[in-house]
Amino acid sequence: MKHLLPILFLVLISCKSEPKTEVSSENKTDTTVVDMWNAYVQLHPEFKNDSLPDAWFFHNNKTDANRLGKLTLEGKKQASSGLYAWYKEANAALPKVGTKHIITDFDGKAQAIIQITKVDTIPFHKISQAYAEKDMGTTNEALKKWRKAHWDFFESALKESGKKPTENMLVVCEQFETVWPKSSK
Repeated sequence: MKHLLPILFLVLISCKSEPKTEVSSENKTDTTVVDMWNAYVQLHPEFKNDSLPDAWFFHNNKTDANRLGKLTLEGKKQASSGLYAWYKEANAALPKVGTKHIITDFDGKAQAIIQITKVDTIPFHKISQAYAEKDMGTTNEALKKWRKAHWDFFESALKESGKKPTENMLVVCEQFETVWPKSSK
């Protein structure tokens, strides 16, 4: 049971899966993901030999996944946060600068391609206003909203393994840019 939390985090929260090139039946990559990658590669042939990037959505519910996907598409959301402990427990590598991902809506329809530009591991209580604005996609009380939303989320997820969040828990702060389609921002 103690390994369930990190696995759920990596699969459901980030919904980052192994790269897939198959399309159609249940649990297969949506055709929009493949189509988006092919359109990107057509204009950026230097990536023609790259594998189809992981496709995933933000959060764990349709409303938030679709809202955050839209903010990413608009170039407003430029960061994502996860607990370092989840990576460690799952023996998963931290995100790497330069990696591309295809962000989808909750139903798996491609919304945007992002590229990681920076990865930091920062204690929860040291998250900055600037980072919170990038993660939340807004400047309106971003740090307050970030702290509340992430505390509540981490608390709920950690509860399953009998753990509790702390102000010193390490957060993996992943910054990115939306590289496709280019936003009009």
